[in-house]
Amino acid sequence: MTRLGFIGLGTMGKGMAANLVGAGHQVTVWNRTSLKAEGLGASLAGSPQEVGKEADIVFVCVSDTPDVEEVVFGDFGAIHGMTEGDILVDHSTISPVATRQLAAQAEELGVQWVDAPVSGGSEGAEKGTLAVMAGGSSGALERARPFMEAYARSIVHVGDDPGSGQMVKAVNQVLVVLNQLAASEALMLADGAGLDLKKTLAAVEGGAAGSWMLSNRGPQMIERDWRPGFSIDLQQKDLRLVLDAADEMGVPLPGVALVFQLYRSLQTRGLGSEGNHALVKALENLTGTRFGG
Repeated sequence: MTRLGFIGLGTMGKGMAANLVGAGHQVTVWNRTSLKAEGLGASLAGSPQEVGKEADIVFVCVSDTPDVEEVVFGDFGAIHGMTEGDILVDHSTISPVATRQLAAQAEELGVQWVDAPVSGGSEGAEKGTLAVMAGGSSGALERARPFMEAYARSIVHVGDDPGSGQMVKAVNQVLVVLNQLAASEALMLADGAGLDLKKTLAAVEGGAAGSWMLSNRGPQMIERDWRPGFSIDLQQKDLRLVLDAADEMGVPLPGVALVFQLYRSLQTRGLGSEGNHALVKALENLTGTRFGG
């Protein structure tokens, strides 16, 4: 039996790890807050290094580039327990440039690196319906794919070069935030017109105006339920990566820059832990009105 490791039991990682356990796989996990592993049914490691020692394939899902560097290459990082031929699958959303560097370091030690950021929110992680955009060795991906299918409905190999998965995730995040802005503006318009918001949503989501953000975050916006499927703080981290990459390539992203500033206005109000659909609150600030609810 292939032994699996999972590092990072946050908003996304816990659901993903739970699906691996539920599929009958042997999983060793580590998280900074060990309490998050309670009730998971996995073996709890004392360090990322121990996860690397106990697993043939290590999955990582943490917040940012420095976090990946620490849990993989830090003093007690997973790489120090891994052996030649093992695979590390990074589901975090981090810098494409850093990904290429980290993958090169891992390759020097005989460990294959697959950068495989995910999309689908905490709901997708729990339901096993995530979309994975994977870069790196196709052979390594195919070895990991049967296990990833426990939490992903779509797994697409987007390129042989490490970092290509992260670039596709940048594309994904452009679409996510601009669809969220569109949903926010549209429902604000409906609210201003005195329309029944639930009926309006039902009328438009099945046509050309439909989107995942509208169907999944629209109902939360209407109910003023700001629980995060993906938080504003994490969304901003991703948008910084997007804007940095666009700047390096000279690609104009005026819409993303606008959304970044709108989210920043919410962060200054202490709302960074709310769901990214709380973007509508930035529009409320412009009108001095309260949406929905």
